[in-house]
Amino acid sequence: MELSIKKLSTLLNILSEENVENQPLEYLVFQLHHNFKREENYKIGCTLLLLIQHSDFLLNQIQKLAAIVLCYELYRNIPITTNPLAPLFMLLLHKKTGKKEYVGDLPVLSMPVKIFLSDLITSQNSKELLRKSARQVLTAQNDPSKSIANTATILNTIIKHRKNLPRTAKSSLSVIISDPQTSESTEEAKQILGELIKGPKSSVLLNFKPEIVRLVPPLYVCKQEMVWLNMSCRSNHKILYDKTMCVPTSAVTEAREIMIKALKAPITLQQQQHLLAELGKDPKLVYLIDLTPCKLPDLVENNPLIAIEVLLKLVQSHLITEYFSALVNMEMSLHSLEVVNRLTAFVDLPIEFVHLYISNCIVACESIKDKCLQYRLVRLLCVFLQSLIKNRIINVQELLIIEIQAFCIEFIQIREALALFRLIKQLETGYSYSIFNMATISGITASTIVATKDTNKETIVQKEN
Repeated sequence: MELSIKKLSTLLNILSEENVENQPLEYLVFQLHHNFKREENYKIGCTLLLLIQHSDFLLNQIQKLAAIVLCYELYRNIPITTNPLAPLFMLLLHKKTGKKEYVGDLPVLSMPVKIFLSDLITSQNSKELLRKSARQVLTAQNDPSKSIANTATILNTIIKHRKNLPRTAKSSLSVIISDPQTSESTEEAKQILGELIKGPKSSVLLNFKPEIVRLVPPLYVCKQEMVWLNMSCRSNHKILYDKTMCVPTSAVTEAREIMIKALKAPITLQQQQHLLAELGKDPKLVYLIDLTPCKLPDLVENNPLIAIEVLLKLVQSHLITEYFSALVNMEMSLHSLEVVNRLTAFVDLPIEFVHLYISNCIVACESIKDKCLQYRLVRLLCVFLQSLIKNRIINVQELLIIEIQAFCIEFIQIREALALFRLIKQLETGYSYSIFNMATISGITASTIVATKDTNKETIVQKEN
């Protein structure tokens, strides 16, 4: 519970002697609801209770009466029996004069004030009562014809609730003690009050209560209980300790060292064979070589064969989706195509990953400005796609085929793209197409297609009439 210094200053201004003396109680209530939210009611209630209990904060009875009325108004819209401050009102109404006071005790109210408070609690229309000022209530003459309203039902409900509480909760005192020498400085009192209500474990919420001392229960005797060994003589007992526990084995250390090198550059054939052999001996070794999904692209580019074996070992891992995602979103290259192609031959890759990888590769080919590099990657991708179609990894009836056909038409002058386009059409219709049929289907008209072999590109080029 913590009330800011700004909020505390606002509350103290509402309860200032000048404001309480000159304003009716209903105006003080209006100020309270105007400046504080409903969520702050409990904080305000605890602060008001602290002000009522200790006279060194609110010096006169008029201010304390105003604070009591504000406590009631905080929870006016709920039944009084469920009001967390209901015990405060019952103690004020039923406290007898002449009783010995203790630390943090509540003030003794006069009979007119008790009648006013009981009417406020039990009355359905409290607006008439709040039109009076706190001074008018305190200075009212005692009318013998009036008495305290019947609050027996409320009191019985509270007593019944308190019976369910432990005795230690009912036998506690506040840890705050009033200073017998009251200070005239308002700022000093405000500073002390702010310290008392500050923090989640503020002094307002703490109580001094008796501590229950319980005997330590005896140990439960069980026939199958582990026997405790008292090391009275070292010669009678021999400690069995596994010195290799939590110590990395040589195989794990070597595998990690090779993997670090494999992420940076191609490793030697001997290192590659050694790492693959260790992975084959221990299936769990793949989880100990520090290969995270973000490091996978480096391994694919430098050592694709190692990447293939590692991914095959990780297929059953719950992180395989992250590894597939890293593979699909990496930059297109010969090695990445090789890894994906080999994986499709051994495991059933999720079809959405395959489609996403193909789409990324098509976009990569179309965005390359260097024609030589572009033609080389187009050839590689077309051969890769032919392999997927022939192995029935992708179906010619899928929507992705439309994107692949558009890709083939864009690069129809390349022999591999033309062969891929012919394969797709052949699987769709069941007929074999010649090169001239392909030209007609792909929209190349008003020209003759002849096969010429370019020594650098190996393409099917278009000869102008």
